[in-house]
Amino acid sequence: MSQVSPVDPVKLARLAETIVKVGLGLKPGQDLFLTAPISAAPLVRLVVEEAYKAGAGLVTPLYGDEKLTLARFVHGQDQSFDRAPGWLYKGVAEAFSEGTARLALVGDDPMLLAEQDPDKVSRANRATSRAYKPALEHISNFRINWSIAAWPGATWAKRVFPDLPEDEAVRRLAEAIFAASRVDGPDPVAAWAAHNAALKTRSAWLNGKRFSALRFRGPGTDLTVGLADGHEWHGGANSARNGVVCNPNIPTEEVFTTPHKLRVEGHVSSTKPLSHQGALLDGIRVTFREGRIVEAHAARGEAVLQKLIDTDEGARRLGEVALVPHGSPISASGLLFYNTLFDENAACHIALGQCYSECFVGGASLSEEQIAAQGGNSSLIHVDWMIGSGEIDIDGLDEKGAATPVFRKGEWA
Repeated sequence: MSQVSPVDPVKLARLAETIVKVGLGLKPGQDLFLTAPISAAPLVRLVVEEAYKAGAGLVTPLYGDEKLTLARFVHGQDQSFDRAPGWLYKGVAEAFSEGTARLALVGDDPMLLAEQDPDKVSRANRATSRAYKPALEHISNFRINWSIAAWPGATWAKRVFPDLPEDEAVRRLAEAIFAASRVDGPDPVAAWAAHNAALKTRSAWLNGKRFSALRFRGPGTDLTVGLADGHEWHGGANSARNGVVCNPNIPTEEVFTTPHKLRVEGHVSSTKPLSHQGALLDGIRVTFREGRIVEAHAARGEAVLQKLIDTDEGARRLGEVALVPHGSPISASGLLFYNTLFDENAACHIALGQCYSECFVGGASLSEEQIAAQGGNSSLIHVDWMIGSGEIDIDGLDEKGAATPVFRKGEWA
């Protein structure tokens, strides 16, 4: 006897179409590499169908499984946590160098590793980051079209809706994903075109102002984020270096750019919990001097935070600053997703670690040395965490320190 899925099949099909046409902008003849939790097979099948309809060359999926991940942490030999399948990531980097597009579908339990040894989690993440770096450079430098989207996995759904039966939790999370991803209407492609145009208008205003820095002020926060020399604001759809227009995040509500790695001063407090690699970090408080974190604390997950910022020298510096109004649809939903793809689009945020080369004027033609000279940060990590709320004011500062209101009480001024 077959069981009816709690996930609306019509909206799921729209999501698959949106991922391929809007998220990836997949071109005829282009290969696609995708990763997904095994529970997301229904969405993967639809995405693969849409990809081949769009003329994809070869689609290669790679599934993950929460139970297999846990088995490693429970039973794996200690030395295994300093290793990663370099042979796999070399192949992925080679695929990207040949123009393969990248899709990541997320949906696993964001707290999967919360009860595991944080030292093992940190070591495994560091080993994976090192092995994946050559492949990641194709993404952080926007050489290929790529996108991230979500599937309502049952264990994730129960984190978001712990008091509901599993089927109802999955249904509620699916509907939240569909709404945030703008596929709950009859024409998602048109909805995304309008949304991307609005984000472009915000980016154009910021680029016209050429601010030297942004100052964030609110409860527990007085932070001045200097912006990189020759920085450029982006948001929504963008053109990768291969000429393909894509939306890297489904959903997205942000406009973002690159801070100057040496020009961040002050203190800042997180406004939402951060789910990172299976651990929850909450109540983060850090102090920056000359761009570097000199003091860091968290009410929950402090050991994980300390290991994170010790990943390498660049992990204590910023690679991104992003503006999101408090009234964004994801924020207005009132949900905590425990997933950065969604939670970062509910609040202004900053990211520790690697910068995006696209966030420089003429970034496609800049070398790594030129990006570094203009203030761009380099690191094995890129971890976003939320610092915005309805109580945050933001001013744009020019080179002389004169202030222009950008946000007041969490909304565009």
